[in-house]
Amino acid sequence: MRETICLNKQWRFVEQKVSLEEACKHEGEIVNIPHTWNAQDGQDGGGDYVRSQYWYFKEFEAPKLAPGQKLFLQFNAVNSSATVYLNGKEMAIHHGGYSRFRVEITDDVKDGVNEIAVLVDNEPNETVYPQTADFTFYGGIYRDVSLIKTEKVHFEMDASGSKGIKLDSQLIGKDALLTVHAWRSLPEDTRIEVFDAEDKLVASGKGNHSIRIENVHRWNGRKDPYLYKVVASAYDNGEKVDELTEMYGFREFYIDPRQGFILNGVSYSLRGVARHQDRLGVGNAITKENMEEDMELIAEVGANTIRLAHYQHDDYTYDLCDKYGFLVWSEIPYISRHMPGANENAVSQMKELIAQTYNHPSIFCRGISNEITMKRSSGKTKVHKELNKLIHALDPTRPTCMANFAMMLAFNPFCHIADATAMNFYHGWYTPWTWLNGVRLSFFHFFFPRKPIGFSEYGAEGMPNLHTEHPKRGDNSEEYQLICHYKVYKSLEKRKYLWATHLWNMFDFAADARNVGGDPGKNHKGLVTFGRHIKKDAFYLYKAFWSDEPFVHVCGKRFEDRHEDKANIYVCSNQESVTLYVNGKQFQTLSGKTRLFHFVIPAEGTFTVEARSGDLHDEATFRKVDQPNPEYVLHVKSNNASWEKKK
Repeated sequence: MRETICLNKQWRFVEQKVSLEEACKHEGEIVNIPHTWNAQDGQDGGGDYVRSQYWYFKEFEAPKLAPGQKLFLQFNAVNSSATVYLNGKEMAIHHGGYSRFRVEITDDVKDGVNEIAVLVDNEPNETVYPQTADFTFYGGIYRDVSLIKTEKVHFEMDASGSKGIKLDSQLIGKDALLTVHAWRSLPEDTRIEVFDAEDKLVASGKGNHSIRIENVHRWNGRKDPYLYKVVASAYDNGEKVDELTEMYGFREFYIDPRQGFILNGVSYSLRGVARHQDRLGVGNAITKENMEEDMELIAEVGANTIRLAHYQHDDYTYDLCDKYGFLVWSEIPYISRHMPGANENAVSQMKELIAQTYNHPSIFCRGISNEITMKRSSGKTKVHKELNKLIHALDPTRPTCMANFAMMLAFNPFCHIADATAMNFYHGWYTPWTWLNGVRLSFFHFFFPRKPIGFSEYGAEGMPNLHTEHPKRGDNSEEYQLICHYKVYKSLEKRKYLWATHLWNMFDFAADARNVGGDPGKNHKGLVTFGRHIKKDAFYLYKAFWSDEPFVHVCGKRFEDRHEDKANIYVCSNQESVTLYVNGKQFQTLSGKTRLFHFVIPAEGTFTVEARSGDLHDEATFRKVDQPNPEYVLHVKSNNASWEKKK
């Protein structure tokens, strides 16, 4: 049977750009995987973080191999290129920093102790995506490494890092037909068992043959993310020699250009967030616990879709999306600038993304590129058409999509290559007039009513330490972020034809070239801070729009010192009526489905406000001061222009 051995512990990291021979002479530093060398300098601003070639070494005891057994090294992600050596011999080179790859070492491993050496390269180049983007390209082996031993007969290990099996299904009335096959070929004797959520066997059959599941329980997004367990077993002369288990959801969907997203025959408006994977102080070297916390926060805000930007995320993240019922926009890092020398790499990364994530019911579309017209370059139209065709060939049940740069006009043919298109607009932040976001989307829909249009990015920077009674565009205050999102989202509610909306971003993230809000090296458009410690007021605004969990939230708790005679008090709630009390006395009741209730109260001495709606309540205490608190105002230069204009 298959055996998996974790190799995450005790790697020797040599932070030197030298040859393998020279690297072997350096003592280095002992680190554990996941690891990146940019956890600090990739987040501190200046755009000067280290992009180089460094070495990782690992000694391991080789497992005994019986005749016919095979041995593989598996790397879940190395950014962005990796050259793998075993006992000094070059075994493989992989280009692409966000996908899984395997190296067979059966014929080269020796009895006893062996040594793996990995040259990890995140240097700038023109052949591997991404090279131009508004996020940090962390170097390192930042996802798990393992050793996998298989029998002679086993599920395939060499098909673009895939799981080894493909799951395809068709819904027929109350039943479903499931087919388990492979990217190349299944073992001749493959048997399939399907278990329901209570672990009851509901169907069985053979590989490559349709298996009927009667009265199938559909996977229905956040409303009911029901998963079956599919167990594929390979046999050799009657003996089980390999086994794979996949969680799978049966669902059907399509995008309607007038009604938006349709899930299992019912309108299902996709309203959600984008997510970058990195964390404060650790970069991309995150843990499963980090991923779980992210999903819990996204579930709390009430989103039902996630754009996993701008690259392939850890497979465990997709597992969690399946479990929570999030509909996922998946994409490769073909972003910002087309590089003619990287066409092959774009194709390779797309093949890996599809092969490795094919079985996840949460994934509903494949993103070809993001803002690729930001920089002038020839040849990108041809590559997009080729990628579009490739996706349809490899993954015909999912539509293609792309996120277009704000300057793209509706009549540009480039907008119409993919099955569905979407726009990145930041009117209200980089440019004035929040209302222009909705107008431009309606303009597109009016002239192209048969083309699905979505809203793939919008938002504003928000610093939880910056505050003002008079928020305005570019001040980086928490108050402006709240108001900007409110105005934009209210305009989106009326446009039911939008197949999906994804605000930018769920979490702050590293963009080392930025210098915004007095905290360089980061993009602060998140609803939650980089370290996941603070939920900004805009978080509660979307919770009011999206979540069914009854609540009230008094905004501005960090805006304690009020220097004007009147104070603006905002309350986020999904209730239809909110009453505000000031120092225990009822002040005013506001009603309606506004989700953001605005009270203007006298500011005198120290005053406590409490928002109530039925049994729900929340409160905050403020104090009247003579002069504005200087800590609430940004006193250093902040470049709020879009990052690409600063290059």
